[in-house]
Amino acid sequence: MSRGICPRVHFWWMFSVLFLVKVVDVGAYSCHEVKTAFQVRQIGPLKWVPETPGTDVELLVCKHQGPSCCTRKMEESYQVAVRRETLQNVRSYSFELKYLISGHATAFQDTFQYLLSFSQGHLSSLLEDTYSPLSREALPHVNVLFSSLSLYIRGHNLSLEAAITRFYDNLFPLVYVRLVNPGMGAAGKRGECLRATRQDVNPFGPHPDTLAQELRRALGAGRALSLALAEGTEVMNATEHVSLTKECLRGLTKMQYCSHCRGLTLIKPCMGYCLNVMRGCLASVAELDGPWRRYVAALEELTHAVAGQHSLELALLGVRGHVNEAILHAQLHGPTLTTTVDKVCGLSGEEPTTSVHPDPTPEFMTPTVTSSTAPPSIIPSIPPQEQLMGNLAHLRREFLSYVQRYKLFFAVLPEMLCEGETVVEDFTCWSGDDVVESYTGRVVGNGLQAQKQNPEVKVRSPNPELAEVKERLERFNQEIQDMLPGLGQRESWGELGSSDTEDGSGDCDDEDGCQGSGTGAVKTFTDGRPGGSNNDKAVGSNPGGRAPPVVRVRGAGCPPACLSLPMALTLLLATLALQWRLL
Repeated sequence: MSRGICPRVHFWWMFSVLFLVKVVDVGAYSCHEVKTAFQVRQIGPLKWVPETPGTDVELLVCKHQGPSCCTRKMEESYQVAVRRETLQNVRSYSFELKYLISGHATAFQDTFQYLLSFSQGHLSSLLEDTYSPLSREALPHVNVLFSSLSLYIRGHNLSLEAAITRFYDNLFPLVYVRLVNPGMGAAGKRGECLRATRQDVNPFGPHPDTLAQELRRALGAGRALSLALAEGTEVMNATEHVSLTKECLRGLTKMQYCSHCRGLTLIKPCMGYCLNVMRGCLASVAELDGPWRRYVAALEELTHAVAGQHSLELALLGVRGHVNEAILHAQLHGPTLTTTVDKVCGLSGEEPTTSVHPDPTPEFMTPTVTSSTAPPSIIPSIPPQEQLMGNLAHLRREFLSYVQRYKLFFAVLPEMLCEGETVVEDFTCWSGDDVVESYTGRVVGNGLQAQKQNPEVKVRSPNPELAEVKERLERFNQEIQDMLPGLGQRESWGELGSSDTEDGSGDCDDEDGCQGSGTGAVKTFTDGRPGGSNNDKAVGSNPGGRAPPVVRVRGAGCPPACLSLPMALTLLLATLALQWRLL
């Protein structure tokens, strides 16, 4: 009897032990770490996170066999969170570039306005000190002229030649009745005739046309640079609001949070896996790479055209000389001019007295505007001429040293996102489905064409908003070339190599990324890219225009919010000390 009972007892004992082990095994798993991560990242209400893994959960993205710490509501919250985090990271990197462009746009405009203010004061001092009989009436026309020059260099749609023509038309009656025939008194109705016939009478000789040609050549490059910087800011504004498709969100959720469903909150995605996901999500952004590189090359040439040979400073400083030569020409040809005007506009009411002929080559004086009629804007704080001439060149060198680092910005953006807080090089990593030693999938290149082979994210069509931005940028590049035909002849316009095609169709198999469009681009950004080693950024300008503005833009050196306050202060003090030593 005992033999019959023993097998039965052993059977129930073994069954009970296995049942208890099973219960203990299921209960041994806890979702505490998942709940902590869910709370720290502010993904959603904690009540959605179960205390222990469930075995019959129906998930749409994070599917896997076995118990799961995720629910459908958690999965939906993960997609919302990953969208927010990814867009925030994209905006943080694009903001650095946008800040660089907009900050230097302000600095260039401040410098342009400072030069215009200096030139305006220079001309006003000439009229007050050398041609005082007409200065009070001429100064308003000087103000109008330089207001037009300011609007023109800012990119407003007005004619530079028309502004200069209008200035000389208004100046002619004053020169004729105050200097050539000072006894005539007010010009009266004759003034309208003098203004209307100035171009036919040609009292100022070739000097108005010479001034127009020099200003058109010098200010045209400055105007083009202003338009280009404004266009770059608009491009960055558009890319900051890039939309993420459903396929992209699923891929990002799978990469970032599906490991949490298994309780693996610390595992990081594999590099090659992350590159595939990011390049799929940013395929339309990468299409901007080719037009953007040509745009940056145009910026390089425009800044050289504006400041490389001090052409803008020399042209604006030369306004005083051209106006002076024009007035002298009218005075030296006074008798002939009077005869011509009498034929065209009728005889004067009284015989003109002897014309006032100052020294044909009066000494150019330092502008010291003292007239109460002169607005404050034409009384700048005058620096030495060497400082005035070198300020724009210094700004050019500084701007180029930073903007060249961002030439491949749109090509390396996926790498920058993956090299931030997302990926670490470790012995194991997350492949989207499991913990592995290395990612074995095919790593695709940048651009829409390359995503046909992307195993992680399916790209069905280009983003229409970014396609419009690309077309707009290409059109602007062509307009700049048409505006300045000699632009674009330097090597910087032909840097698109065979391995950097615009369609980004090159593939690669190594886990570190595509050699043609990934690794090489990252190496270019070793010391200066967003996420590089120069860890400071600030833009300073002087909107008042009373001193030459200076810009200092310092590229950010790590992912957002990675610097502690003491470290940031230390880096800032080190940078200031280095700048002081260089000075």
